[in-house]
Amino acid sequence: MKLNYGKTFLLGFGFFGVSVIWGVYNAFVPLFLANKFGLSPAWIGFFMTLDNIAALLIQPPVGAWSDRLRTPIGRRMPFILIGAPVAAIAFGLIPMASVLPLFVACTSTLLLSMAFWRTPVIALMPDITPSQFRSQANGIINFMGGVGAIVSFLVGASLYEKNPAFPFWLGSTLVILSSLLVFAIIREPKVYELSREKPSMFASLRTVIADEDKSALRLFLAIFFWFLGYNAVEAFFTLYAQKHLGLPEADGARLLGQLSLIFVLFALPSGYLGGRFGRRKTIMTGVALMTILLAAMYFLPAATLTIPITRLPVLGIVPVIGLFLMLAGLAWALININSLPMVVDMTDAAHLGTYTGLYYLFSTLAAIAGPNVNGWIIELSGRNYNATMLIAPLFMTIAFLMMSGVRRGEAAPSPALTTSEA
Repeated sequence: MKLNYGKTFLLGFGFFGVSVIWGVYNAFVPLFLANKFGLSPAWIGFFMTLDNIAALLIQPPVGAWSDRLRTPIGRRMPFILIGAPVAAIAFGLIPMASVLPLFVACTSTLLLSMAFWRTPVIALMPDITPSQFRSQANGIINFMGGVGAIVSFLVGASLYEKNPAFPFWLGSTLVILSSLLVFAIIREPKVYELSREKPSMFASLRTVIADEDKSALRLFLAIFFWFLGYNAVEAFFTLYAQKHLGLPEADGARLLGQLSLIFVLFALPSGYLGGRFGRRKTIMTGVALMTILLAAMYFLPAATLTIPITRLPVLGIVPVIGLFLMLAGLAWALININSLPMVVDMTDAAHLGTYTGLYYLFSTLAAIAGPNVNGWIIELSGRNYNATMLIAPLFMTIAFLMMSGVRRGEAAPSPALTTSEA
């Protein structure tokens, strides 16, 4: 038995489409909210968390529903075939909405429909992949998601310069094509494992809090704070690039594409470094580097950050802040690639799914809090968008301090070879 790389890459197209949608949404919707509808930073911050609120409320019950559903085309496919087209239509209509109520209706429909089919498409990976190959499959799928993010930022920026609607129509088309490809090629298993009672997430959270070692609690708090800092910056970055750096609207997305490209390139090396030098040390190195870079972006003047350094294929002109963002992509890879493996190695096999759920609980709560906190900071500073970079280093510093007290979660040592095996 071996991993079917072809099917896994095809399944990855589903994640590719999802990543394009969210990349375009996060890059350009804040620009619409500020420049087209005149919303304040506080309201923009709240608006940019609605997708995570929808995910928190809708995805868990939908995931459980898809576990129980039985249809001739499978238990996951009906959600994909309903949710993906609705999301694509709503997404394509967003840039055409000329009044705020219609804009809100389109984005709300998008958020609800994306939450409706995201968990089932994620669950397809373990459905069709044997247990021993799921880490490799997850790496392939995350690689495809990273490529989707690069397309959304770099290609989306070029299309936005021609017409602000074009990146949205690209995302709609790719979601339709990717979902049809998944439906046409992927075959769900006909026999499903009988459901067994699993440990409650909240019971496991109580166990984490009561644990004398506190390593798991410290790790989950670190995850919360570094996602809090990262999401606070991401939600306002294109506005920061326009309002503070004085760049054209599309250039903010292009800069985020430079970060995403380096993240994808360093995803596999980051996993190797975590195995070679230890996950805790690797993550702390990434957090420290991210803290320094974000602080530098806050303190350096806009005139310095926008000085061109070089021009690269695909990436275009790379200014000083582009170099900083590339290094931030490397730092984020060191953090993000090693954090979930560290979480699941904090527990036993019976609690793997539950601890994974706790990981997403803390990261989703941070994704809700981050843009709201940053929106209020920008509002209270007199709409100084440089404040986008003010609080993120503080949250990263707290995450670093939390990680310094973690004592568990490293990879288990390989079993020693017997004499005959050697």
